[in-house]
Amino acid sequence: MQKEQLNVLRTDVSVKAKNGIDFIVAAALIWMCISFVWRLPFSAYDRSVFTFIVGGMLLPLALGLSKLFKTTWKIPNNPLQPLGLWLNFAQLFYFPFLIFVLLKHPDYFLMTYAIITGAHFFPYAWYYNNIAYAIFAGAISVGSLLISLQIPAQKMYVTGIFMAICLLGLATWNYFLYRKRKEGKAE
Repeated sequence: MQKEQLNVLRTDVSVKAKNGIDFIVAAALIWMCISFVWRLPFSAYDRSVFTFIVGGMLLPLALGLSKLFKTTWKIPNNPLQPLGLWLNFAQLFYFPFLIFVLLKHPDYFLMTYAIITGAHFFPYAWYYNNIAYAIFAGAISVGSLLISLQIPAQKMYVTGIFMAICLLGLATWNYFLYRKRKEGKAE
C-alpha cells in the first residue's frame, strides 16, 4: 500500500467517524459523573469501584451520541476501520496496574485512571491523522499527575474535572478538524 492510499483511508475514517467525537463527548460526560462520585463521602476504595461502574456506561452513551452526531462506526470498505476498536481495547492491558492501585493505594486510583485514559489517545493521532490526540494525550497524562501531586487526597475530584475539561477541549478541536477535512481544507 502506498503512503497516498494510506492517507486516503485515514481521511475516510476521520471524516466518517468525525474524529471520534461521539466517544470523546461521552467520555467527558462520564468524567463529569466520576468527578461527582469523588465528591461523595465514601472511602477512596468505594469511590474507585463506583468509578468503574460509571465508566461502564461509556460505550452505550457513545453509541447514543453516534446517532445524534451521525458518526459512522463501521466503514465496510476501509481496512483501517477495525484498528480503532483495537486501539481502544489496548488500554485494557493497563488495567492490572489500575487494579493494583485500587487495592494498594486507592487514593490515587482516579489519577491513575486519568493517566491511562489520556495516554491511550496517543495512537489515535496517527489513526485519524490528527495532532489534537497527541497533544491531549500528553496534556492529560502529565496534567493529571501534576494536579494529583499538588492536591490533598480528599480533593482528587479536581483531577476528574480536569479530565472532563480536557475532553471537551479535545472534542471541540476534533470537530473543527473534522469540518476542515470534510470541506477539503486539511489533509
